[in-house]
Amino acid sequence: MAIHANKNSALCFANVRMAKSKWSNVNKSAVEQLKRLSNELQVSIASGDLLLLDARWYVTHTGLIRLAARRRCSGIQVQPIPEFSDALNRRYAFKATVFKSLQSPGFVGYGDADPSNVSFLVHGAEMRVAETRAVNRALRKAYGIGICSVEEIGSFAGQPDARPESKKLPQPANGNGNHTGPKVRDRLCQIIRQHQLDPNLVKAYATDFCAVKTLREATREQVENFVTHLADWAEKDRNALLCQLNSYPAQKEGAA
Repeated sequence: MAIHANKNSALCFANVRMAKSKWSNVNKSAVEQLKRLSNELQVSIASGDLLLLDARWYVTHTGLIRLAARRRCSGIQVQPIPEFSDALNRRYAFKATVFKSLQSPGFVGYGDADPSNVSFLVHGAEMRVAETRAVNRALRKAYGIGICSVEEIGSFAGQPDARPESKKLPQPANGNGNHTGPKVRDRLCQIIRQHQLDPNLVKAYATDFCAVKTLREATREQVENFVTHLADWAEKDRNALLCQLNSYPAQKEGAA
């Protein structure tokens, strides 16, 4: 019991430390919930089991499968539901049943997907998304997991209402000059504020997008292309953008 308690304590400490270094919006409530999830489910942020989106914790498909393996899940049965599926319109529905043991009656979960409720990044893969959602829901039901899985989030779930100014973003200036010109910088700051993005994670993504070691090395054209790309993605699918940003380690303020 002491060894198990020590492992839980170490995992909890590691999760809290990584969460604070990875995300800037980890408030006291999120920390307390993370501690409970760590103790009850033995989930690990380092292993990709959890994501923090809009100050809410979401379990991932990876986290659920790892949990099922730790709990010695007997099996998962998945089958399509033809009457609720339409391949021509890329609309699919699945039923998943999780068997915790050989004697378990099974815990059932349903999942659906179509182009209107998945990220545009996975258009064409709606069938796999529907299957994953069904499995996730069945696993959450079987193991009493109250938080939603990130794969179950609809394409625009949780996205703030569009503001009038979102259609009137200032256009970047033409011509040569330093890429930190006021118009480009102001536009980027407006996007970050409007969509409530973490500026440090945006900076890390910009560096990767521009294929440079620091943003100072990027050309004005590269930065303008990134700002346009960021604005477009934030408008179309904020949740997918947040997942992309959260894949980067948080940089310290002022790093470039």
